[in-house]
Amino acid sequence: MPSASRQAAHRSLAAILDAAAAGRFPRADGSVTILPQPCDRDAGVIAFTGHAVVFTDASPDWVSGLLPAGDLSAPLAPSFLHALGEHTGRVGHSVDMLTCAAGLPGPPSIELAPAADPAHPRIARALHYRDDVRAWQTDGGVVLTGRGLAGRWETALEVDPACRDRGLGRALALAARHLVPAGAAVWAQIAPGNAASVRTFLAAGFRPVGAEALLSFPEPAAGQRGAGADADGSGE
Repeated sequence: MPSASRQAAHRSLAAILDAAAAGRFPRADGSVTILPQPCDRDAGVIAFTGHAVVFTDASPDWVSGLLPAGDLSAPLAPSFLHALGEHTGRVGHSVDMLTCAAGLPGPPSIELAPAADPAHPRIARALHYRDDVRAWQTDGGVVLTGRGLAGRWETALEVDPACRDRGLGRALALAARHLVPAGAAVWAQIAPGNAASVRTFLAAGFRPVGAEALLSFPEPAAGQRGAGADADGSGE
């Protein structure tokens, strides 16, 4: 059973995320909220406008000592993320656009079949970062959901190269909103440089709420990819 500090951190971070999904953000005063990790797996930084949240088992005093007061970019600066990774024995990957959308009622408009192959690279990778992973496939693509940071619903998708630029990515991203409970927030982390994925998720009703960098224990070598590359390969 998680420790009391883990449970408290989980509740605090979940409350911050729930509020952000509803459009209520932390005060943009340049401050940093430092929390313990909500579980052994998840550590990192979320940046909102004028406010950052660092969740790590590193000492709060140590974290504060590396973040100059009033430096809004410091929590996601490469120097800080590298130091945090070195200090905790974790690996930092990319800094991602953090987006969310509300779950929608009814079934998806695209026909999907359960995808049960745990060897699929997208599914195998999701199992490293999420709990309760479920995946569905259609001709040319796969979409999955799972419970990630602080228990939030997260989605990822991938479109086969030969099937891109046909709107399948947008259809899968929209389908993800039907694959979680109606009204629940579903989150997607997108590498900002992957403009096709950014456009795909925005077109499916996801909206940017901040930026996020997750620090994780190393993945198995096969198929290793950046922690926030969940939307890669989505196409448009």
